[in-house]
Amino acid sequence: MGRQLRVVHHTGYKYTGRVSASHNEARMTPRATREQFVLATRIDITPMAWSHSFVDYWGTPVTAFEIAEPHSEMDVVATSTVDVGDRLAVGPGISWEGLADPFLCDQQVEFLTGSDHVEPPPELRRIAAEAAKDASRPSEAVRAIIGRIRDRVAYEPGSTEVHTRAVSVWEARAGVCQDLVHLGLGALRSVGIPARYVSGYVMPNATAQVGEATTGESHAWLQYWDGAWVGLDPTNDSAPGDFHVEVGVGRDYFDVTPLKGVYSGSQSSELFVEVEITVLA
Repeated sequence: MGRQLRVVHHTGYKYTGRVSASHNEARMTPRATREQFVLATRIDITPMAWSHSFVDYWGTPVTAFEIAEPHSEMDVVATSTVDVGDRLAVGPGISWEGLADPFLCDQQVEFLTGSDHVEPPPELRRIAAEAAKDASRPSEAVRAIIGRIRDRVAYEPGSTEVHTRAVSVWEARAGVCQDLVHLGLGALRSVGIPARYVSGYVMPNATAQVGEATTGESHAWLQYWDGAWVGLDPTNDSAPGDFHVEVGVGRDYFDVTPLKGVYSGSQSSELFVEVEITVLA
């Protein structure tokens, strides 16, 4: 069973005055994968912009654009129709010996290396090491580690900001989906399990009717290497389902920021975001 979803992601910046120009990148176009098929997608930008589309190093579709005229607001609307299918079944998965293979370690080095934002605190490192020691296979360790993070850190919208580091989230015992993923990435990598950040959308209403537009959310989950990339949503404590739409992958949030850029001018800016998801079939 799968679903056909339409996602309308409206975002942009409002400036306190007029800026003379801006240069931006949008990562708001769903990826084509074995588990989802992109039927249609477009990005509308106001004011009129020069744009160029490409796929970045990590495999995420990107629209780079430049607005060369003075403006006080910038609107970006990404509209996509996606068929979301059944999630990949990987069988028994990889062994600890398989993860230790030098070729695999070299191939996945970027998803085994920590960074300031995902670096786990010492206590979480110890928890991850103990879970890995007790687990017969890496996939068992993943579940145990994510479970311990869920036990410790509560999901609390608005409790952190985009630059909050995993160490601070662990100490505060509260965070948002991005924070839970960053903690998971750091912990899994610390025991040799390749893991990557996934950005996308999720419809929180599992009972939405066909044709009914629902307020959705930008969302984050992770994928770990188990002979293939396998998804796990720490926020919902489950595998991604047919209400999850994948947009981008990378080492952490900063590889997949939906909209980022620079502008000319001394004005301050405010980001706004709205997501609407409709079940089509």
